[in-house]
Amino acid sequence: MWNNKKSGKNVIEHLKKTRKGAMFIIEAPSGTGKTTVIKELLRQDPNLKFSVSVTTRAKREGEQEGVDYYYISNEEYDKLHEQDAFYECVDSQYGSRYGTLKSEVDSFINVGQDVIFDLDWVGMRQMKEKAPDKVVSIYLLPPSVAEVKRRLISRGTDSAAIIERRMDLIVEKIRHWEEFDYVIVNVNIEETIQKVQRIISCERMKRVRQEGLNEFVESLIKQADEE
Repeated sequence: MWNNKKSGKNVIEHLKKTRKGAMFIIEAPSGTGKTTVIKELLRQDPNLKFSVSVTTRAKREGEQEGVDYYYISNEEYDKLHEQDAFYECVDSQYGSRYGTLKSEVDSFINVGQDVIFDLDWVGMRQMKEKAPDKVVSIYLLPPSVAEVKRRLISRGTDSAAIIERRMDLIVEKIRHWEEFDYVIVNVNIEETIQKVQRIISCERMKRVRQEGLNEFVESLIKQADEE
């Protein structure tokens, strides 16, 4: 039962604890700065968590179980799929399979923490179908195609053939921009991070996520009736 004598600070703390977390999906073509944005958001916001996916591919050198992925067999993946354990899942063109566990995500959002995802439009569609009130989707657009190519080359991590393949996929990715809730043209990385942070702050204040408000408003009405 709500205590009408709670201080303003206690009210805020109560509402934080009863708030349901949101699922923030960020999508962008390669070379648009998505990874940099996500890493900086996680560094600056302790209430923002990154969802660790499962994969059937082998662990690569330097990767850690439970940090980069949960590494499972195809048999384990099939069993999870049969149990409807995924918010989204996909078979990659290279034969590996990936999935976002509901249990992993729900362990955060049920205690008021938000989860951020690096997913494409296919994964976003699946998640919106299964959790429409929880998902917030953000699309990052590049300032130009020429700038994307410059960024990919300057990274120095891909061969010329891979860069050309990534460039070929840009149009296919960009065609789905209208499916997203928010769209940001990433001209300046610092400004883009600030814009995403404002989106996250606004979404956290939405009535649908503040479950403790009902109890609080009822207490205000009761106080007014007693005056």
